[in-house]
Amino acid sequence: MSFASPWLLLLLVLPAALLRQAVRRQASIVLPLDASLEASRPAGAWRVALDLADAVPPLLLAVAIVLLAGPERTGQPTSRRSLVNIELCIDVSGSMTATYGGSGTRYDAAMRAISDFTGKRQGDAFGLTAFGNSVLHWVPLTSDVSAIRCAAPFLQPDALPWWFGGTEIGKALRACRKVLLSRESGDRMIILLTDGYSADLDDGKDVEVARQLAADGIVVYTIHVAEGGPPAEMGTIASITGGEVFEAGDPAALAAVFARIDAMNPAKLERKAPETFDAYEPWCVAGLALLGASLLCGFGLRAVPW
Repeated sequence: MSFASPWLLLLLVLPAALLRQAVRRQASIVLPLDASLEASRPAGAWRVALDLADAVPPLLLAVAIVLLAGPERTGQPTSRRSLVNIELCIDVSGSMTATYGGSGTRYDAAMRAISDFTGKRQGDAFGLTAFGNSVLHWVPLTSDVSAIRCAAPFLQPDALPWWFGGTEIGKALRACRKVLLSRESGDRMIILLTDGYSADLDDGKDVEVARQLAADGIVVYTIHVAEGGPPAEMGTIASITGGEVFEAGDPAALAAVFARIDAMNPAKLERKAPETFDAYEPWCVAGLALLGASLLCGFGLRAVPW
């Protein structure tokens, strides 16, 4: 236990001196006997009881001094989950309406997998970006993922304007980079879901984009939501940024990919310094007990020289 003002504890010499005087004092009581002026000193249990009663006021003073000194206690060191900022970047071009796994479209399967993934990563911040030839930041980075789970009907590729019909991955990654750079704390990650080839990554632009992302500490995981292997540019970006590229030919493979990404990036715990709390309670309880004892002693447990 520590104290906010430890120098006040020097005042404890006062109740210590008073307590010593009270215990050592040889009090006597004159008994009201007929024709007797002889003093009689209490003996045995009565003498102990009287000494204890006389010790209550100095002890109360000692408790008051300790409370004024500000008793404190140090809590146990705790850990908190390290924040990961994850930008989910989904392709909403026309090709994402293709049948996927025998039922539903590539887009539908991707959004279901995103919803499941965000539910397993509580404590992280998620953002949702849709892209085609243009980029739309639908959900800002937030720990409340309810908006992401409700986004599927609004971003259907066949319901969006015509300028979302193509695929420009480089533009989308640069836009996601700006979003992630707005967060000063936490790790940064982009999960890119696409099914096509992007011409804006030709002529070494994939390396240029990847180096920009890597310099900012942004890891890119690319999921190719289609049959067949992903374009080479996707592998280049993932490799340079420290991520990985995955092929997901059906919904089951897509779910497995998200489970693997989750396992590759487990929650990190940060050690927090122990906090200091007030520790008045035991001293207040002691003071109240002594105050009650003093009240009881006032009813008669005291030396009365008559």
